[in-house]
Amino acid sequence: MFESNFADKRILVTGGTGSIGKELARALLKSKPAVIRVLSNDENGLYEMKQEFGNDSALRFLQGDIRDRDRLMLALRDIDIVFHAAALKHVPISEYNPFEVVHTNVIGTQNLLEASLLRGVDKFILISTDKAVNPTSTLGASKLLCERLVMDASSYRGTKLGAFSCVRFGNVLGTRGSVTNTFASQIARGRSVTVTDRRMTRFVMLPEHAIDLVLKSAAIASGGEIFILKMNAARIVDLAQAMIDELAPKFGFTPQRITIEEIGIRAGEKLNEELMTGEEGARSFESGDLYVILPLEQAGQGYSDFKPSKPTSYTSDNVRMLTYEELRELCRHLPRQNSSSQCA
Repeated sequence: MFESNFADKRILVTGGTGSIGKELARALLKSKPAVIRVLSNDENGLYEMKQEFGNDSALRFLQGDIRDRDRLMLALRDIDIVFHAAALKHVPISEYNPFEVVHTNVIGTQNLLEASLLRGVDKFILISTDKAVNPTSTLGASKLLCERLVMDASSYRGTKLGAFSCVRFGNVLGTRGSVTNTFASQIARGRSVTVTDRRMTRFVMLPEHAIDLVLKSAAIASGGEIFILKMNAARIVDLAQAMIDELAPKFGFTPQRITIEEIGIRAGEKLNEELMTGEEGARSFESGDLYVILPLEQAGQGYSDFKPSKPTSYTSDNVRMLTYEELRELCRHLPRQNSSSQCA
């Protein structure tokens, strides 16, 4: 639908060998861009992605780190659009490595923003997370600061046009590090499936929905917005049970053999996630499956097709919960990972 917005464009995807970065590159290739530069500090990931994608003339695989500003200046030469997906993203690991989180997520984003401003990119889209809303973890706080840096970047751009915007995800199921992969691996070994708390809820989305959100947001962004997909939520214990019933027979076990074990909330975790604060809701608009939170000074300009939404709260415990049957169907559509962590 938005392919014409990326045709003949020169695009940089940071964190391009991760689950989201890779699928984003795959989707962008359909638009016939002039070039997609995939930047990653994962050498093996770059090698494997090159093998997977083949010798597409539009793809360039760049070894580099967003902590290295000089490398970013080279990577951004003649680039029109930046999709920033590089980040440390695991809450428990981040709690024990907070300095690394700041260096990568915060300083890395600042480096990329500064280089993008100096190179005069047209659009910059940050991939953010629901954990940035009222954060209780180092990771969430780092992503909140990343959002603020992106939204305030316009004050540095002077007369140069350019849009710096964010998209907020819920939990993208089936991606690397996703809870569904952990559950699948445990089921494949005939072990108990571990949940931290039976009361826990999460916003959930499939990778294709996440990619659609990113591309649609990039196409319509004018700068300073936060885009959010309207999402359903799931009780994690219900998701675990649905996966047990769906997967256990495929690995030679009866569903009754696989139990669910509650292990307690980990450092930095919430029982329920949020996608929008009350203050943000007061300046939010909606259209179809999308919310957009506008900066105070924009007041709806350029969004004539959107109507004020003003939700009082948008948390994973006050939206529609996916049913057991819907969760089993969702499991059947998760992307394949490897032989021990796949749902189809």
